[in-house]
Amino acid sequence: MADTRVILSGLELDNPIIPASGTFGFGKEFAELYDINILGSFSFKGTTKDPRFGNPTPRIAECTAGMINSVGLQNPGVAHVKEFELPEMKKYFHKPVVANISGFSLEDYAYACHEIDSEEQVGIIEVNISCPNVHNGGMAFGTSCDAAYEVTKAVKAVTTKPVYIKLSPNVTDIVSIAKACEEAGADGISMINTLLGMRINLNTKKPVVANKMGGFSGSAIFPVAVRMIYQVYEAVKIPIIGMGGVSTAQDVIEMMLAGATAVQVGAANLVNPYVCKEIIEDLPRVMEKYKINKLSDIIGGAH
Repeated sequence: MADTRVILSGLELDNPIIPASGTFGFGKEFAELYDINILGSFSFKGTTKDPRFGNPTPRIAECTAGMINSVGLQNPGVAHVKEFELPEMKKYFHKPVVANISGFSLEDYAYACHEIDSEEQVGIIEVNISCPNVHNGGMAFGTSCDAAYEVTKAVKAVTTKPVYIKLSPNVTDIVSIAKACEEAGADGISMINTLLGMRINLNTKKPVVANKMGGFSGSAIFPVAVRMIYQVYEAVKIPIIGMGGVSTAQDVIEMMLAGATAVQVGAANLVNPYVCKEIIEDLPRVMEKYKINKLSDIIGGAH
């Protein structure tokens, strides 16, 4: 019998499959398609201190092996999520969820994380540090060791739940940033967020996305994600939630061998809403094929 369970900061997940933030909403639409309680967990829509309308449209551009999005963190704000979304979620999802939190200043992050920390259904707080720091000329928090350290420290000071810092791959040295987060008290790392990409419309000769550039995700970025997870696993002692271009059970195994304890599935949900269900159902077959009895045994196995 294949054992797909993994332990993530004290939380036992039935399997390592977690739909990624921004691709699964608050789970409700997917719960109408299948019983989402088969998931290990899911990371809900990126939430900020205040409601956000997001970026101007068009926000999406298709690519050969992925997509570019510039949604701009459209969300109803943390107060609404606490008052409406989480109580509603309890009706259709009965496991701890991952709360994805974004901010534009240290105060924003601390406020939203503190607010969500008291919610019983939140098992892990995932802090997205790919946002532009409004007090520092718009440079993302995740592009500097010092800024990543400061955000981690600020959030850890006001929370009791495990905190995972979601790292941007748009940096020269992701390892030093991961180490800075660990030093500041992070309980884990989520990686990678989207790469920066762009498409140009040949008819209009203008960028396809209104924001000009956006986050590039999909199967094309998988080798980059595997490489970065492999590097960070060698440098830190805290667990990693891996993501970036995952669409099959084989991808999950490969990412875990690189060093991930759990694996998020992002863009693939937008192509096939049943992809997480299919991966979970296929995992035992793939484990048997590669003579894996217990998934937790292979974490970092490629090192």
